[in-house]
Amino acid sequence: MEELRDCAAPAKLNLFLHVVGRRADGYHCIESVFQLIDLADTLHFKRRADGHILRTTLIDGVPEETDLCVRAARLLQTETGSTFGVEIAIEKRIPMGGGLGGGSSDAATTLLALNRLWELKLSRAELQRIGLKLGADVPFFLFGHNAFVRGIGEQMQALDTPSRCFAVIHPGVLVPTAAIFSAPELTRSTESLKISDFSANGLQFSQLDLESFRNDLEPVAVARFPEVGKALAWLNRFRDQDQKQSARMSGSGACVFVPVPERSYGERLLRDLPDTWSGWVCQSLQKHPMREFAED
Repeated sequence: MEELRDCAAPAKLNLFLHVVGRRADGYHCIESVFQLIDLADTLHFKRRADGHILRTTLIDGVPEETDLCVRAARLLQTETGSTFGVEIAIEKRIPMGGGLGGGSSDAATTLLALNRLWELKLSRAELQRIGLKLGADVPFFLFGHNAFVRGIGEQMQALDTPSRCFAVIHPGVLVPTAAIFSAPELTRSTESLKISDFSANGLQFSQLDLESFRNDLEPVAVARFPEVGKALAWLNRFRDQDQKQSARMSGSGACVFVPVPERSYGERLLRDLPDTWSGWVCQSLQKHPMREFAED
């Protein structure tokens, strides 16, 4: 095996995101439900025998040395002592700075693909340990299942979510994650959910009243990037009134989303999207398409 092509790196939505504290090292403690969706980047990998790691795709604003895919490959090489290298080509569809986890998902797919391409046979837990060094969202994509997420993103409990469609909008602004989390007005003291309230057999989606939850980062992003607020208001005008959940921002922004009853409804909604915005109708996923590339 010398090549792996058409490797999916799916995006995620934060169905809610509570900031429940801040650690001494500055990292924030969160509670969130991460939902995989079928909006995805596509990566292609070609193994090299000389140990060189190269990105063969130009990506505006992302130099090769800072690309999370390249960093993931180099870190994996260092951690395992592998003498193989790789050429990485990326077809970007997930917007950067959108709160959909695109860079983290690309890094996770790189680790999963190279685990097989370099014949490393690392367990999922070993890959997650490595992935956490790259970013807090990377372990989730390696976990490969919708999840209730705690801590800085490394504590996950699998969560079965219903099959749903979402209208997702990017309002044409890039929201820096660090700027949102470092904002002095950010609420960092949301009360932690009581896990004992959930089923002993695991969390049940039906027990989560999502409309009573929120994204604590949303008010900060809206205040600093008004276009995010405009996108939320626009989606709420056109959302199906039978849907209980109003439009919400994902992650630290800038993307916003709302559930829609069916794909055709979402497609009609997005026909009137402002010219400077981008939009997608996305289907929920239960599992990561490459989850089987690592063993539990």
